[in-house]
Amino acid sequence: MDTQNTPVHISLWHADFWILAIANLLITMSVYLLIPILPVWMYNDTSLSHRDVGMVMGAYGVGLFLLGGFCNWFVQRYRRNKVCLWAMMGVVCSLLGIWIVGVEVPQQWLLSYLLLFFRVTLGASFGLVQMILSSTLIIDKSESFQRTEANHASAWFARFAMSLGPMVGIVFARTNFNSFWVSIILALTAFVLLATVNFPFRTPDDGVKKFSGDRFFLPQAKWLFLNLFIICLSLGLLLSTQYTAMFYAMLMVGFCLALLAERFAFADADLKSQIVSGSILIAAALMMTLTRKQMVVTYISPVLVGMGVGLIGSRFLLFFIKLSKHCQRGTAVSTYMLGWESGVSAGLFAGYFFFSDDVHLVLLVSLICICLAFAQYVLFTHQWYIKKKNR
Repeated sequence: MDTQNTPVHISLWHADFWILAIANLLITMSVYLLIPILPVWMYNDTSLSHRDVGMVMGAYGVGLFLLGGFCNWFVQRYRRNKVCLWAMMGVVCSLLGIWIVGVEVPQQWLLSYLLLFFRVTLGASFGLVQMILSSTLIIDKSESFQRTEANHASAWFARFAMSLGPMVGIVFARTNFNSFWVSIILALTAFVLLATVNFPFRTPDDGVKKFSGDRFFLPQAKWLFLNLFIICLSLGLLLSTQYTAMFYAMLMVGFCLALLAERFAFADADLKSQIVSGSILIAAALMMTLTRKQMVVTYISPVLVGMGVGLIGSRFLLFFIKLSKHCQRGTAVSTYMLGWESGVSAGLFAGYFFFSDDVHLVLLVSLICICLAFAQYVLFTHQWYIKKKNR
């Protein structure tokens, strides 16, 4: 049976790795916190249209790609941890900018443009953080035989942020404490944690190009990227309809169940089983939401989504890594991150821009997307991956 599993090494979980993993969790939470908070604030406090909201939410996805081509030059020309710290400060400044323009700018047209600008800079800064933190710094703190496990574990911390960030934001939105400040504090805490980790000086390579695909995008993974993008597009569409802490709490339950399932139920299962099972779980959750109105559905559906997203996300990451050559691990992890984040961002854009007045239609389009992604994977991507993988 063609299987893949990730071993567990206790020695990987040393103090520096824990700090980097928690910093990854916090900086990702600070960004994901805005998913339910920013649209509600824009609707209620700024009176911007649903098209403006869609463009602001989607602008983040555009920003993700702006600095990636310079990533390799940055980490070769300067201390890589310092570059990551500067990128984290860019996240903080972008979040602060969003809060300031919301308070100080009354004109709707100017507010819309400024929010677009700060969402683009947020995407650019966060994208660079992830390309360096997850693709370089975490690898630097791991032994060579532990690096796949390190990437796998770090990705789970970032995945947990998808539920924890919005849940924290919604909880604080019910109090007198501004949720935007919670996001800023989370990002600043991640900055402080990363600053405590020491990294040895590395002599930069000669002749490094200022712009390249290294540590940015893996061309041979284009079909995996497209498949993951469509899956996350479906997820982003769904998230554009959810504003309750209960949904995100149940999503976290699903993530935890997926983590247990991949360790025990899928440890020696067929290679495609996680993607197939995850897609079926997400489709089943959407079908339940579309066709049933019982209260129990509001609890079960997000659990199924969390399980499906967790199973698919962790397996796709391993696919990206195993499709890359030895020196391309960081590039593969960055490509995975771009597929995930840009897909969710595109889903949020489409959900607000095109379907904001029809939740039923949003869910239906989300279901169509996950079915298309499932068909692409079963009919093409899996066989293509088996032929092209390098590890």
